[in-house]
Amino acid sequence: MRAARLIKMVLLLQARPSMTAAELAAELEVSERTITRDAQALSEAGVPVYADRGRTGGYRLIGGYRTRLTGLGRSEAEALFLSGVPGALREMGLDDAASAARLKVSAALMPSLRDASQNAAQRFHLDAPGWFKETPAPELLPAVADAVWDDRLIEARYRRQDSEVERELEPYGLVLKAGVWYLCARVTGSGAYRVYRIDRFTAVAAGGQRFVRDEEFDLPGFWEERAAQFARAILRSRVVVRLSDAGVRALPYATDAASAREAMETAGEPDATGRVTVTLPVENEDVAYTQLMALGPEAEVLEPAALRERFADAAARAAELYR
Repeated sequence: MRAARLIKMVLLLQARPSMTAAELAAELEVSERTITRDAQALSEAGVPVYADRGRTGGYRLIGGYRTRLTGLGRSEAEALFLSGVPGALREMGLDDAASAARLKVSAALMPSLRDASQNAAQRFHLDAPGWFKETPAPELLPAVADAVWDDRLIEARYRRQDSEVERELEPYGLVLKAGVWYLCARVTGSGAYRVYRIDRFTAVAAGGQRFVRDEEFDLPGFWEERAAQFARAILRSRVVVRLSDAGVRALPYATDAASAREAMETAGEPDATGRVTVTLPVENEDVAYTQLMALGPEAEVLEPAALRERFADAAARAAELYR
């Protein structure tokens, strides 16, 4: 642990003209006293660390010293390509590797380019979860991520409705969708690729046995296809709705965007009141009730009759409240 910290300290000083003990302590998450001891250890090992005394002093490397310890390890190189998603890195347990990789790249750059990483970080940030949602990282995510990186088979127990199933899986890739982590994996022996929610795993054990990855497997393409299949599969019901202009504009925000697009493709000509009639694909009547209630008087449900009665009853109760 200390050796890694000393290397990181040298890389920090190599990337900047000078750093105070407080700045180094903050970067390395240690005390200033530890920084003093580490600087002395580096000096004794032949690294020319010089301490400037005084209020504006700090630590710096002298004599144009350049470390040769800038080669990226595999985990650091892989993490570097994910450095635009810091939250995902942290949840997978790769934030330390990414930090070391960024420092090594920075140390290898010319002085005029060393602010590139900071410029990028100040101009792009990915916040994956949706608004108003608490999505804690699944407890077993780091174990699954380790197996994904190493192509190791896992024995997994998975919660499915009211039961649990056990599977031996070949973990091909992870997907973070709207704050929810998914594993794309192949069931050993079956050749079938499936998608699992990480937060539904109740146990994961990875041994030393590795699987041979199918080099033709395309994670983005597989996910896009499965996501489209899932979206189509859950939309089993249809609701006929009359929408005002405001309802048409609000429909994609109240329902699934793909459902709204499909509904508008069925729209007829506006009637005498300017409303259009559409057929909206929905998961079920309960979901449709919740979604379309957000449109208020901008949507009138025509079919099915039972759902129309629910809206009529809700409208009557609301009118009584505001009478």
